Amino acid sequence: MNAALDEFAEQGYKQASTNRIVKNAGIGKGMIFYYFKNKKELYLYLVDYSLNIIQNEYLIMIDTEERDFIERLKQAGNLKLQAQLKHPNVFNFMGTHMLANETEVPEHSQKRVEGLQKLGNEKLYCNIDKSLFRDDVDPSKAFQLITWTIEGYQNHLKYTLKGESLTTIDFDALWQEFYDYLDVLKTIFYR
Repeated sequence: MNAALDEFAEQGYKQASTNRIVKNAGIGKGMIFYYFKNKKELYLYLVDYSLNIIQNEYLIMIDTEERDFIERLKQAGNLKLQAQLKHPNVFNFMGTHMLANETEVPEHSQKRVEGLQKLGNEKLYCNIDKSLFRDDVDPSKAFQLITWTIEGYQNHLKYTLKGESLTTIDFDALWQEFYDYLDVLKTIFYR
């Protein structure tokens, strides 16, 4: 599993080699094809496997009792970082998968991705205490500006990292940058 996740994360779907996977896993090639008909079936299995980890070890652990939006974003970032440290190959694989979109994903997998994105949004954006915002700004507009800023930052990262090997990126620096931006947003919009 780890050898396959690493190969797809490093090479993308089209360039990934089952020969390199078996060599790095130290198994015979027949073992892959005993369990999976072809490379695409292995890839799609890894998508589902990775989504399970993201759901169970990140998304469902976000505490919606934290009503401070910025603090919840920090908490979610910490949870994601911990899951990423525990399963770097899963997050590298899914990052490559989401950035490249190189292979057709079956409808059930695409619906699952959309469902997890919806769950993530619900976990991040529900039950927020808007009274924490400054008196001289409209809380709904401030909340929306923060949301757009985070989405813009995510899009910037997607653009910047597209085509890069995610296995060589310093994610600690990116997380620190994210937390710094959250602190700036808190200074601007909060009391």
